[in-house]
Formats: sequence, C-alpha cells, structure tokens
Amino acid sequence: MTNSLNIIVVDDEVNIRRTLSVCLESDGHQVSVVSNFRDALLETSRRSFDLAFVDLRLGPDDGLDLIQPLVASSPWLKIIMITAYSSIETAVEAIRRGASDYIPKPFTPAQVRLAVEKVSTIRSLEQKLTLLQEELGRSNPELNFTSANPVMQRALSLARQVASTDASVLIRGESGTGKTVLARQIHHWSNRASKPFGIISCPSLSPELAESELFGHIKGSFTGAIRDNPGRIATSEGGTLFLDEISELPLAVQPKLLRFLQDKEYEQMGSHRTRKSDVRIISATNVDLEHAIEHSRFREDLFYRLNVIQIEIPPLRERSEDIVTLAEKSLLFFSRKYHRSLEGFTDEALAALQDYIWPGNVRELRNVLERAVILCPGDKISIDDLPNKIAPAEATLRIGDAVTLGRIEEEHIRAVLLNCKSIKEAADILGIDQATLWRRRKQYGI
Repeated sequence: MTNSLNIIVVDDEVNIRRTLSVCLESDGHQVSVVSNFRDALLETSRRSFDLAFVDLRLGPDDGLDLIQPLVASSPWLKIIMITAYSSIETAVEAIRRGASDYIPKPFTPAQVRLAVEKVSTIRSLEQKLTLLQEELGRSNPELNFTSANPVMQRALSLARQVASTDASVLIRGESGTGKTVLARQIHHWSNRASKPFGIISCPSLSPELAESELFGHIKGSFTGAIRDNPGRIATSEGGTLFLDEISELPLAVQPKLLRFLQDKEYEQMGSHRTRKSDVRIISATNVDLEHAIEHSRFREDLFYRLNVIQIEIPPLRERSEDIVTLAEKSLLFFSRKYHRSLEGFTDEALAALQDYIWPGNVRELRNVLERAVILCPGDKISIDDLPNKIAPAEATLRIGDAVTLGRIEEEHIRAVLLNCKSIKEAADILGIDQATLWRRRKQYGI
C-alpha cells in the first residue's frame, strides 16, 4: 500500500491540474495545485512536499528551470516532469538537473499511480535508512519497556495510550531515566512511525542557533549562514520532533514555538514567508518547570501547550525491582557488542547493584555494565569488576586520597544530588548555575 504523500502539481492547464488532483486525492494523498513558476516557489516555501509534478512548459517559463530551486529548498523532494513535448533529450536533461522521473502526455491514471508508487517506495526506504543509521549510531541498549514497578507500569501504559494521538507530550524525570528513548518509542507506537523522528537538545543551543535549528534559515540571514537550512520542523514533516530539556529553550524562541504549537505555522530566519508543517512535538525536562515559570524563565502559556499529556518516569532508585532485569539486558547487549561470552553476575555483584542508589539512573547503570563487560577477566561479572562507588562503604573516597580533582568533583556532585530534591537546589549548594551542572552530569554520566 502506498503511503500518503504531500504532493504539489505545477501545470498551466486547468484540466491537467484537475485530473491529477482527483486521481491523487482518491488514493489518499494531500494535493496542492498551482499554475505557474512563481506560485510553485511560493507554495513550496510555505509547506513541505514529498513529490512535485512539474509541466515542462509553464507559459513563458521552462519547467526545467524550476527543478533546481525546488530541490534546493527541500532536498528530499522528488520531481516528476510531465509534458506533451517528450523527447529523449528533454528526458535526459530533466534527470540530469535532478528530476526523479518523466512521463509524457497524455497519461493514464495507471501511469500516474505507478510513478507515485515508485516515489513512495523511495521515500519510505530513505526514512528507514535514516532510522537504521540512527540505531547503528546509538551505543546503548533500548529502555526495557516492561517493568515490575507499578509507577513505571502506569507511565508505559499512558505512553502507549497517547501514542496514537497527536497530543503534545511532556516527559518528566531525572537525567538518565530514559526520556529520549521513551519519546522515540512513542513515535514508534504512533501512526507517524514511518515518518522522521527528529531530536533537538535545547541546552546546547544559543538563542540564534535554537531558532535556526527549529525553524531553519535562509542564506545570509545571519553571520555564518552560508547556505539555506530547512530546519528540524521541515525535515520532520509528518513525523515527530523531540525537544530534550525544554526548560533550556531560550526565552526569545519560546513564543515562536508556542505559535507553531497553536497554528502549525512558522517563518524561517531571514524570511517573511509563512510555512505550515504537520509535526508532533514531544518534549522532556528534568527540572521543575513550574518553578521556572514563577521566576520568569519559562512561559506559562507554552508550558500548558506542551503539557497536554504528562508522563513521569520514576528514578531507578524508586524502581529497584527492575535493576536486575535492566542489568541482565545491558550485560547481554554489551557482551554481544564486545564479543564476550559472559554467563551473568556473581551473587555479591548483583547485591551491590541492587544496593546502590544510582544517581545517574539507567544511563549510569548501562555505563557501569559496559565498563564491567570490557574489564571482566572471567565468565561472570564480580564485585571487583564494578567501580569503587558501588563497592561497600569502607571503600568511599576521602579528601587526601591519591585521586584527581575531577574524581573528587564527580563524587561530590553525586553526593549533593542524592541529598537534593531538585537540580536548582543542587546547583545552589555547589555554587554553579543549572546549565553548568547539566554539563557536569553529562560529562560524568550522572
């Protein structure tokens, strides 16, 4: 079955536009029609399309000249040339300039459907390839989507329930609990699974870069903008965009995101043309957004738009019944990755894993298991293969020990986080801002 595509028809003959529109819409595609070069550029600047049917002769203009600007604005766009003046030379020239196919007039509905099916297959394969490349680039096993913990069970049940809707979802939980992986799984469970899944990490972006990353920019819109950038919203068309650590989204960009959530409209930086896009937004945070609102660091109206459905992921220390299952899954994953034949854990090692508080949550558990798999000399992971921080209390690091300052800083940050109820409280005690604390946690895998 052909996937639904966003298609634009560019032809100066009203009968051709009407015929193609009826044929394509009857097959479930979304169709826009225009009659000239200028309107084609205007419409493609407003919306993202998967496929364009372009007539070779558009009044005084040459349809071949439309290929390059269309592909430049949307690199994924496939173009099918249509003409009553077919020849080998024009077909070769169309393909050389970037067209995907070429069909002569008069054409039948069967010819049109065959051409569209080819494009649909190519787009589907491209999207699957992107997903596979992302999967190959990931070094961590998947979050375990079963749990013996009642709170985690409710979170997973809610995620499955809302996946089939287009409602905005806000995932809350400490760093390392698996918010990104759950967002990806919601996309996988949804009707948008065959479309792109984009990710933006908000703490890593300046206000200018955040706006460009989200909405895109045109060449010359700011210093360093040497080429057009479509933006993540455009490249995620029909799919899902995940905004990680949304609390760090610059205030200047927040009203523009709010507008997109309300109207599905936006402008690229440097452009006055309004574009539309069908993208679902999932966001995540590890901080108290209500506190950020009270201190004017986050817009209350944006919070309500993002927080239509809220999913709370409990920290690993509150779901201790899942530690063994997660540890065994991580052991299997990393054993395969590093070509080891490990049989499991010693009883002492399992007890240490269960007794540890895991301030870095599932991410820290995976890091510990990866290290253990690499260093383990025997057939089972033993207590000696685990870091000192997971060893009994007498092995606790002390001031004056022969260790680096970085190690002392890491242990101190871990200890402070364990005794604080929020990231802000921990940052205040440590005497650093929340962004710096976020970077330290990422650096140390906390």
